[in-house]
Amino acid sequence: MNRRLLTLAAVLSATLANFGTVAHAQGDKPVRILVGFPPGGSIDIVARLLADKLREDLKTTVIVENRAGAGGRIAAELLKSAPADGSTLMITPVVVPVLAPMVFTKLNYNAATDFAPVGHVCNFGFAVTVPTALPVKNVAELVTWLKANPQKANFGSPAAGSLPHFFGEMLSREANADLVHVPFAGGAALLGALVGNQVSAGVDVVLETLEAHKTGKVRVIGTSGDKRSSVLPDVPTLKEQGYPNMVAQGWFGMYAPAKTPPAVIDALNRALNKALKQPDVLDRFAKLGLDAGGGSPAELTALERSSTARWAPVVKATGFRAD
Repeated sequence: MNRRLLTLAAVLSATLANFGTVAHAQGDKPVRILVGFPPGGSIDIVARLLADKLREDLKTTVIVENRAGAGGRIAAELLKSAPADGSTLMITPVVVPVLAPMVFTKLNYNAATDFAPVGHVCNFGFAVTVPTALPVKNVAELVTWLKANPQKANFGSPAAGSLPHFFGEMLSREANADLVHVPFAGGAALLGALVGNQVSAGVDVVLETLEAHKTGKVRVIGTSGDKRSSVLPDVPTLKEQGYPNMVAQGWFGMYAPAKTPPAVIDALNRALNKALKQPDVLDRFAKLGLDAGGGSPAELTALERSSTARWAPVVKATGFRAD
């Protein structure tokens, strides 16, 4: 009987300790969500939308802190050194945990050991965009034009080593077009170059070119999904246009520092999944061309693995190194 009582007491003590950790992280301290990109972009919009929902569920202040720079790696380094109590989170695109380790010889973080997955936030597709001055309406016409004008056979992306960069390299290979990559300092700079007819084509996430396409400043001629984008239903996918291997997507994930207690991770995961099911969140995501994620931390880890398998051969084929 004494042994049973001692065992029960130990279990209760551990349970109360976990609850205490969760309460400390979510009640006594504000929760900050690190975003490694400037305000106004798609990931910033997503983080702020979720922060409002998490605030309601966690019963504490939730703020978004933009730590832009180095393609999201500054925020990643801050997360690595943050207290492992659930008070600091990061919402980041696939580039930070998956692509960066492929293209940098040295990183100040190890995604596998420094981050604790919380949950998959959403998926996003890419758009192939051209200046309106270019006399092309689809990918076949673009490839024909680029081959007829080899001195202008190029494409731009928002950053070297980004998913749009490698998706453009995939297109170059699949179309046998030998395109020169032109990196820009962000999506706004790329869009300005497309509007100004300074680059022949551009690859970026759908959201970044959506409004410019709708207002006739640029022309989106293809998207990367397995099906058409909900915000660009009249634009055929590259798969529809004869490029079955050109199906790809990126994603955002939420992470905490490594060694964050499992009870805290579970509480955060439940709050995230609840937020991702809210009708207003789903509606906002749809208008942004995003597909809501969800699921367990283990499923985010599995997504990392599948993304590594998808992109590693593409990166290797380019021979690209960021340092």
